[in-house]
Amino acid sequence: MASANENENVRYEPDESPPPLIALGAGLQAAALIVAPVVLTVVIVARIAKQSEGYISWAVFAALLISGITTVMQAVRVGRIGAGHVLIMGTSGAFIAVCVAALVQGGPSTMASLVVVSSLFQFLMAARLSLLRRVFTPVVSGTVIMLIAATVVPVIFDSLGDVAADASPAAAPAAALATLITVTGLVLRAPAAWRLWSPVIGITVGCVVAAFFGAYDAQPLRDAPWIGVAIGSWPGLDVTPGAEFWALLPAFVVVTLVGAIETIGDGVAIQRVSRRSRRATDFRVVQGALNADGMGNLLSGLLGTLPNTTYSTSISLAEVTGIGARRVGVIIGAVFAVVAFLPKVAAVLISIPAPVAAAYLLVLLGLLFIQGMKIIIHDGVDHRKATVAGVSFWVGVGFQNGWIFPDLLGEGFLGVLFGNGMTAGAIVAIVMVFFMEATAPRRSRLEIALDMEELPRFGDFLRGVAEQYGWGSPAAERLVLVGEETLSSLLEEPPDTSGGPRNLLVTTRPYSGGAELEFLCASEPENLEDRLTYMGEAPDIADVRQFSFRLLRHYASSVRHQKYHDVDIVTVRVDRPS
Repeated sequence: MASANENENVRYEPDESPPPLIALGAGLQAAALIVAPVVLTVVIVARIAKQSEGYISWAVFAALLISGITTVMQAVRVGRIGAGHVLIMGTSGAFIAVCVAALVQGGPSTMASLVVVSSLFQFLMAARLSLLRRVFTPVVSGTVIMLIAATVVPVIFDSLGDVAADASPAAAPAAALATLITVTGLVLRAPAAWRLWSPVIGITVGCVVAAFFGAYDAQPLRDAPWIGVAIGSWPGLDVTPGAEFWALLPAFVVVTLVGAIETIGDGVAIQRVSRRSRRATDFRVVQGALNADGMGNLLSGLLGTLPNTTYSTSISLAEVTGIGARRVGVIIGAVFAVVAFLPKVAAVLISIPAPVAAAYLLVLLGLLFIQGMKIIIHDGVDHRKATVAGVSFWVGVGFQNGWIFPDLLGEGFLGVLFGNGMTAGAIVAIVMVFFMEATAPRRSRLEIALDMEELPRFGDFLRGVAEQYGWGSPAAERLVLVGEETLSSLLEEPPDTSGGPRNLLVTTRPYSGGAELEFLCASEPENLEDRLTYMGEAPDIADVRQFSFRLLRHYASSVRHQKYHDVDIVTVRVDRPS
């Protein structure tokens, strides 16, 4: 009988090589599913901003090429760039609102410069991910994701009636309704395999209905060559940014960091669905995914197209097919790159009528809004988190719709900054989280050498903490036991370093019903979470180390081991005995 920690659905893990035909089939299927949203997001943004057809063709080419390159990067992992898993990259829907504003106010070159500068913050976040874990909390990321949907949906509603003047009055509602009914019907009732194809089927049905009412223009498809690149339409970079650049830069930085949060979630999830044996999350994989994401954004800015991000569809495809082999990611990226040089294929997607694309995006944005809610709720909602989420969300909606002091803000820097509801809401949420962190009970800190000789000093420190929290002697000794066993576990394996002295920083803080210990030290080769999971299944105690791990498993209420490049963070919670 399989263990509860075994995933029997996985047929091929990342390091394994499926037969060529299986890998090719899985790669072609995934590419066929993802190529439509990659192109559609670019087309919708450019059309809303009234950009030329030449620029649209170039932006689509660049988006497909960069998506292909970065998908391969994610799979093969070059140094610290890439996750080493099948994470499909594509145009980011989170940037729709800010990219429309940049194109309208400054043009493609201003947008390109904004994307280049904001991408640097993603590299910084990847390098300092362990330090930012208390700022970009689930309540902040969930609220911002909800605001992304809330700010983009009005733009989508405006596109629902965008058809040619000579088309039938019923063309827009009929095409939009046909798309919406088809997509939602498949999502609600179709088998899992069919649900993955719901975007393609829904858009096809919508285009057929639009053509019946005279709202489908096939001329761009007929005019597009089979092979070629619209090189003359590259917008370049704005090397002398004006007021629009500086006013929009905070919004781009915030959206970039929000996209990074989404990538973090995808980097965590893809590890879960790509392995047969359940393992603790390796945040070095997440950092690699963030670096590849940042590289994609940097390339997108240099080529003048929309930024890209990881697609959560990667997780669904891995779950459905059971194939997590890196070879599949390479094939998907190669298909994207080839399609980029086939304008005729891209023209099929560019020709999709605006009401059809808008109806499809409406479903995606609805799911995105709920995803933001799930992130908040999954983290546990108390009165503090509810206040942060509720206030920041409605402040963002208020600023987005011009309901909050529009006359005072004007049309200058503050008007542009707070005119974007997602930026305004994110600022409010981050300020509130900072306030809670600054006014929380002060953490007790101890820095010691990672050495067995420090155990007595460490034990005295924990007894002092327990006394400070008002714990009695039995509870204090339980806290000391858990702390010492964690420290002993970190000492058991030699580090992957040159063997120099290592320091350990220990912080403690109280929480309702117990105390939390946080250990920060140099990177360790073994993950405590994995070891504790194994100990839950091992029938006998084979050595002294296993006895130590069993004590830790028994007395700690939770153990979380986060492995980053160059640093490990072990968080242990100990409930106070009644």
